[in-house]
Amino acid sequence: MIGVFGGTFDPVHFGHLRCALEILERLELGEVRMIPCAAPPHRDPPVASPARRSQMLAVALAEEPRLTLDTRELQRSGPSYMVDTLASLRAEVGVTPLCLILGADAFKGLPGWSRWQQLIELAHLIVMRRPGWEPPAGDLLGALVAGHEVTDVALLRSRPGGHLMFCEVTQLAISASRVRAILAAGLSPRFLLPEAVVHLIYREQLYVN
Repeated sequence: MIGVFGGTFDPVHFGHLRCALEILERLELGEVRMIPCAAPPHRDPPVASPARRSQMLAVALAEEPRLTLDTRELQRSGPSYMVDTLASLRAEVGVTPLCLILGADAFKGLPGWSRWQQLIELAHLIVMRRPGWEPPAGDLLGALVAGHEVTDVALLRSRPGGHLMFCEVTQLAISASRVRAILAAGLSPRFLLPEAVVHLIYREQLYVN
């Protein structure tokens, strides 16, 4: 099984990396593809360039071979729609199960995504939840949960996609916007992101006014 973890990674930090690793080990995935978004359709454009965000991810992942960098969205023109990314991956990997890893907030906003109902046709949806968080009931998402939720990892292995699973992960209260604000204020971001990423940010003078 292959995990798919998308984001702007502007910059990548331990909140991203720890969650990706925990899902990888919990579901016994072969790898998690970390896919930087080129042109997010639902938020402001990233601050750092695609090349720099890719570079930061590359150094962050250098010592964990199970987390891999996939730059397909950076190489594609137009808005970065996850449905297109999953279709591209599906064409490459055949019937290998794909697991799209989503945060709880991203899951709640799923009906605003392009062709969102096709996502579960292309991959399993893995929703990271914090203790005490309850999935939505009723409405479109409630129907999605009711029709597709499973709790047995073996069911994920049994088909290429089509299931939904909730997984609790360690929630690190780190955000990329907070890291950027710290850097813009001339303060140290150490212990919020990998040291190799910190060195790269300083060397390239990223996120400074």
